[in-house]
Amino acid sequence: MTTTAAPWWTSAVVYQVYPRSFADSNGDGIGDLRGIASKLDHLERLGVDVIWLSPVYASPQDDAGYDISDYQAIDPSFGTLEDFDALLADVHARGMKLVMDLVVNHTSDEHPWFIESRSSVDSPKRDWYWWRPARPHMEAGAPGAEPTNWGSFFSGPAWDLDELTGEYYLHLFSRKQPDLNWENPQVRAAIYSMMRWWLDRGVDGFRMDVINFISKDVRADGSLPDGIVHDGALYGDGQPHYGCGPRIHEYLQEMNREVFAGRESAPLTVGEMPGVTVEEAVLFTDPARAEVDMVFQFEHVGLDHGANKFDVHPLRLTDLKASFGRWQAGLAESGWNSLYWDNHDQPRIVSRFGDDGEHRELSATMLATVLHLHRGTPYIYQGEELGMTNAHFESIDSYRDIETLNYFAEAIAHGHATQDDLLESLRVMSRDNARTPVQWDDGPHAGFTTGQPWIAVNPNSSEINAAAQHDDPGSVFHFYRRLIELRHTEPAVALGDFTMLMADDEAVYAFVRRLAGTELLVVGNFTDREQLVVLPAAEIWADAELVLGNYPDAGSVDIARPWEARVFRRLV
Repeated sequence: MTTTAAPWWTSAVVYQVYPRSFADSNGDGIGDLRGIASKLDHLERLGVDVIWLSPVYASPQDDAGYDISDYQAIDPSFGTLEDFDALLADVHARGMKLVMDLVVNHTSDEHPWFIESRSSVDSPKRDWYWWRPARPHMEAGAPGAEPTNWGSFFSGPAWDLDELTGEYYLHLFSRKQPDLNWENPQVRAAIYSMMRWWLDRGVDGFRMDVINFISKDVRADGSLPDGIVHDGALYGDGQPHYGCGPRIHEYLQEMNREVFAGRESAPLTVGEMPGVTVEEAVLFTDPARAEVDMVFQFEHVGLDHGANKFDVHPLRLTDLKASFGRWQAGLAESGWNSLYWDNHDQPRIVSRFGDDGEHRELSATMLATVLHLHRGTPYIYQGEELGMTNAHFESIDSYRDIETLNYFAEAIAHGHATQDDLLESLRVMSRDNARTPVQWDDGPHAGFTTGQPWIAVNPNSSEINAAAQHDDPGSVFHFYRRLIELRHTEPAVALGDFTMLMADDEAVYAFVRRLAGTELLVVGNFTDREQLVVLPAAEIWADAELVLGNYPDAGSVDIARPWEARVFRRLV
């Protein structure tokens, strides 16, 4: 990929806004669109190119907006369509783009489509969702009578019995999030129409929630297969039958033709794809196939998981290198990587893979450097640029996330763990760690709201906040600014090839990026101790220029100080 031929997003940085927790303009304790607009100076100063907006559509908020009841309306808690249009205009006026979250694997059970679908087995929209009778020779509602043994991602079975019609509907997530049936061309047409409506309104693309789940492995008789029950699991693993299903490429190519093709400015398309492999991602992101520009994969954020995400294991750095290295190599010739540590579904990276105590700032900036210098488009989640940490809540009463609360209740009910052990796991992995309000200043509620916030503010907001960092050139915020500027000004960051170094080292992460006559050496120490940096042909870097580092001095090329990050450049 040459510099001239490269799409604009190869040198761009995306910033995710989770509206509920970003900034509240009216004192009701919930972030909103006007609150986002009031903080655009912060994002412009940071230097990001794209804002990805988590869902602001009308929703009962069972899953914090990922359960949508009207795709073409703004939820009143966030504002109005007029507020959205004003925000979009301001974003564009500042030279940034805005990407919407697209949630079309499922709707809310309060969406008019589902209300009509469940009204009768003869409803014209009955086949818009996955309705199935009980298993043969079993009575609806009896234990194990669900059409398949699949489990929901939010605990319990993936099927819920509707008493009115005596049939079950599929929900891979909350029971209030019924899955749409993409086998029905009317469903696809309605979704494409909605997408065109938003693009015509001026949005610049979509991040597509669990988009690789939309094609189910339906048999000729209309049934769905059971999943394998792994040791200790209550339900079968259905993902082999809906993850990257048999028609997924057909659907995405059709979407591209019907929604994106022929537009004057090509929208950015990002597919969130749990369980996607490198080989599948090559197909999804190959420009010649016209599916999506890049995918979110989950391999690297599952490396510290055991039996489930709350069964937390220490990260082995060699596993991280192997994972990132495999993705860098796999998408080197065709396709594109997305790069992320944090988002609304992941805990804070500085608490997870770094040190959120004594070395918080150093580990936050080291982790940022290592991530952003890979080949791909980096994503910053709100507060990551400040080095925000996990919430470390002490009580289950402090949590709000449906996944967290359901997991806790199910684990207690089945005696899988003590309450103290569960809380310890939640402090590490709960999605609510990422959803505490952004810490704007050291005032009441961190400047997020004048009211009572919907979820507690992290108590460390008095020390970690944007106001304290804006005018501190040594802050995490300003380090992110320099990191983003490097991507914008040095083509090797966006387009250079990638060579992993020290692949077997459990402490130091090192690699080289190379484009034409420029080489960049990136070194990151993932420990709180000095480490030897043993590079092949180390002497060639002796006189290299240090272009970025998180210590005030250059130090020594062959020694990495605790949580140190350095980027060297040499011309060849």
